[in-house]
Amino acid sequence: MSHESLHKKKYREEIVNQLMEQFQYKSVMQVPKLVKVTINQGLGGATSDKKLVENALQEIALITGQKPVPTKAKTSISNFKLREGMTIGAKVTLRNERMWEFIDRLLAVALPRVRDFRGISNKAFDGRGNYSLGITEQIIFPEIDIDKVNKITGMDINFVTTAKTDAEAFALLKLLGFPFKNQKN
Repeated sequence: MSHESLHKKKYREEIVNQLMEQFQYKSVMQVPKLVKVTINQGLGGATSDKKLVENALQEIALITGQKPVPTKAKTSISNFKLREGMTIGAKVTLRNERMWEFIDRLLAVALPRVRDFRGISNKAFDGRGNYSLGITEQIIFPEIDIDKVNKITGMDINFVTTAKTDAEAFALLKLLGFPFKNQKN
């Protein structure tokens, strides 16, 4: 029916075996895999500008092919003109095919379009096998029409894996082709 993502295919055909060898797993079930990718966009000026929220929701939908959920303020902070329940961001969780397609586009198209790109940090692992990538400009995604953008916004992309350690998660993402700055562990 649909074509398989390049990175998913690579994972299935090559990476599983490479990780089995590297970490001496006894079973294929132990090999770390990507579970989901969450994309979060916090909107600083959203309290005063409803349009920002709409734009952010639209942009994330374009980038991911999935409708994001508005994130709401849990508490009120008067200094920031923030009231509980106000929309302060957008969030989307990608799994399965959508996740793999997003990774294909992120690695092949979006990241190479970052100005002066020198690779992504290998320090942003959380100790439990998950990795976060901060992107400062949503316009690196070709789905975003720069002429329609009225505010450059960043986002956090979290890659959640079944890896137990950072080393395993790093190996998984590196084999998938994540362009880490320094390739040594």
